[in-house]
Amino acid sequence: MKILGVTSCPSGVAHTYMAAEALETAAKSKGWTVKIETQGAIGIENEITLSEVQDADIIILTKDIAIKKEERFKDKKIVRIGVSDAVKKAPQIMDKIAAHLASA
Repeated sequence: MKILGVTSCPSGVAHTYMAAEALETAAKSKGWTVKIETQGAIGIENEITLSEVQDADIIILTKDIAIKKEERFKDKKIVRIGVSDAVKKAPQIMDKIAAHLASA
């Protein structure tokens, strides 16, 4: 399973990076490949490439503010979550993704 994500929060500071770390940890604990781009106060970091998008099984986007360059993901399965949910509930989010993909 290949997961990509983009995290961003209104202030672009702590929650952006905490969410990215939580999602990465939760996905890796399932043995999945994961890359999380952050769109914080200092700009886009760990930017996702178009070839990575093509290979991804699912995209996770935080929904608290608009994601820059979101059009890259237009033909992919997208899960939208709150940034605080990403921080607090990342393992449960991965469990729901696994269950959804298993039933699809």
